[in-house]
Amino acid sequence: MTIERIIIEPVVTEKTNIMRETHKYVFKVDARANKYQIMDAVRRLYAVHPLKCNVLRTSTKPKRVRYRLGYTASWKKAIITIAPDEKIAIFEGV
Repeated sequence: MTIERIIIEPVVTEKTNIMRETHKYVFKVDARANKYQIMDAVRRLYAVHPLKCNVLRTSTKPKRVRYRLGYTASWKKAIITIAPDEKIAIFEGV
């Protein structure tokens, strides 16, 4: 698995914007990746030094589409804590 395929996309919500103040960044990651692969991919892609990585799997949720019951897809989320003096540019709008 290459580092470009481990990090799928950054997660930008109101809650993750608040988490950025404590130097935590959230990414949608490949379901097969482990913590060490995710930290290495963030280190190489964004040139920062991750201190900690928390990984969780979001479960499916029921959603109704017209008259049918459907489900959202499950996915894996990684919360990366970086050093206080560093920032990731894609979250800052640069």
